[in-house]
Amino acid sequence: MKECILLLGHGSPKKDANNLEQVGTMLHGMLHAGCKEGCVKVAYLQFAQPGIPDTIKQCIGLGARKVILHPFFLSSGMHVTKDIPEMIQEARQLYPGVEFIYTEPLGIHEKLAHIVMERISAAEQLAPSAIEKRSFDILSAEADLSEVPADRLPIVQRVIHATADFEFKKTLMFHPDAVALGLQAIKSGKDVLTDVEMVKTGINKKWLSQWGGNVICNIQNTGAQGLKEEAGEGKTATRSELGIEAALKNSQNIGIIAIGNAPTALLKVIELFNSPSFAGRPLPLVVGVPVGFVKAIESKALLAAQRFPFITAVGRKGGTPVAVAIVNALLKISGDGK
Repeated sequence: MKECILLLGHGSPKKDANNLEQVGTMLHGMLHAGCKEGCVKVAYLQFAQPGIPDTIKQCIGLGARKVILHPFFLSSGMHVTKDIPEMIQEARQLYPGVEFIYTEPLGIHEKLAHIVMERISAAEQLAPSAIEKRSFDILSAEADLSEVPADRLPIVQRVIHATADFEFKKTLMFHPDAVALGLQAIKSGKDVLTDVEMVKTGINKKWLSQWGGNVICNIQNTGAQGLKEEAGEGKTATRSELGIEAALKNSQNIGIIAIGNAPTALLKVIELFNSPSFAGRPLPLVVGVPVGFVKAIESKALLAAQRFPFITAVGRKGGTPVAVAIVNALLKISGDGK
């Protein structure tokens, strides 16, 4: 361990109040995902253990040549400007070969105001719609979405809101006709086909039913016996893949396909839509955002190269929350535009 980060708390006689370790764990995961060395530590000024000098000594004993100390305080009071700096100065004298960096406290920051807003919302027990609005206000304040086209903005916002991942601002990809086709399908009473039950469960059926559409998923209708029979000798098909294929062959009322789990199902859709049996037919909007490490990246990259309408998210990230958020965003736009 060459570098160690210390979160410094005040400490309290009330044992339950000394919970800075939770913040330290979250910070460690954000900075050093998968690290097992425990290079983010917590120390307290008084009333609680471990103390600051002992924790510094522990870091040095583990081989740290740089120690970054952050006072987890709201303002620069006496503890921040005098007591802790004196301890650090003593440490510099004891360990002359170690670099000590002392940061500013939490201080005044706009993100603290956002936290206060969340606490107020929780205390007021606001209606879900009001909480959602405030959440979107916070989201808009933290992310510059000014370059996102107006028709796609509600979708990008809802995906970020569902995942708390601002990276989707850059990774979501849209066919030029995707949003228009999705809205047309919803208002025409078309059904939404999903690859797994979790995606089906998350889609707002009340919003969809007002237009006459339903959410369908065929995965429960495929058995293990059919996996090899349907795929052909020597091959194996997933239940999601078979369910999607069966639904597309048996229904003419599918307007949106939402795939959040199975790359194989997305690959099957692409294969079918490029086959002679689907030539000349109006094709549904494909929301293809499977998550994972095997075939997920490849299936979404292939979808992004298609001529039929799609919405996808390049890279490994995706999943049920993303697929649900995209479809629900389209449903919300449809309802707002009545």
